[in-house]
Amino acid sequence: MTKPLKIAYVKARWHAPIVDQTQIGFEAEMKSQGVECDLEVFGVPGALEMPLVAKKLAATGKYDGVVAAALVVNGGIYRHEFVAQAVVDGLVQAGMETGVPVYSVSLTPHEFQETPEHIEFYTKHFVKKGAEAARAVIMMAELDID
Repeated sequence: MTKPLKIAYVKARWHAPIVDQTQIGFEAEMKSQGVECDLEVFGVPGALEMPLVAKKLAATGKYDGVVAAALVVNGGIYRHEFVAQAVVDGLVQAGMETGVPVYSVSLTPHEFQETPEHIEFYTKHFVKKGAEAARAVIMMAELDID
């Protein structure tokens, strides 16, 4: 890759210690792949705010891609699946409307409890998901489809 990638990284602040691991994995993978990346980070309250912010950032034309990360959990009220679907649909729509790739690292585990075991598992899992997002960003940047 000849030029540094300019990436907007949008993170939901619900479950921030876990969600922040995606950025750690993302940056580590970019470095391990030898890709220079100028990352600009934006915090939003929750997952539902991500599509709007992603679309506005993509529409500026300043970014090669927008990554959005969140953990949408079942809080005991059956709505998490609706939230997750709305978020992913909105992120896809943002990419389609702006022509800028928008990547979702928004996960909705079937079961999540704030126990040490779940927190440890998802903290590690989100590092992996951040690395996967980095590889997707690299692959899209290497496509010659302009």
